[in-house]
Amino acid sequence: MSGGFFGTCLRARHPPLNYEGRSLKKMFVSNLPADASEENMRELFSEFGVVRSISISRDIFTGKCRGFGTVAMEGHEARAAIAGLNGRTLGDKPLRVRYEDPKASSHRRR
Repeated sequence: MSGGFFGTCLRARHPPLNYEGRSLKKMFVSNLPADASEENMRELFSEFGVVRSISISRDIFTGKCRGFGTVAMEGHEARAAIAGLNGRTLGDKPLRVRYEDPKASSHRRR
């Protein structure tokens, strides 16, 4: 038995992103303007490869962008996108693009 019951549960809870057997990298994009949309984000990131998914966080009442989101691409394309887009301005704001850190999003005990 490899990992037992708990090891199996942990692996099933966080399966790796993949698309047709390829490993994808998820990038965290911050400092987005309020009028950012999935369409203009896809156009921006598609300069570096095929965008597999985009998610922009929106305000529940206004529907405007809250300033951050995630983009998933293949590894080599994600590296190129980070190198090419980190610091590029989009609507008067310099974008910050980096790999998503799953540890940062989890709640830590104090």
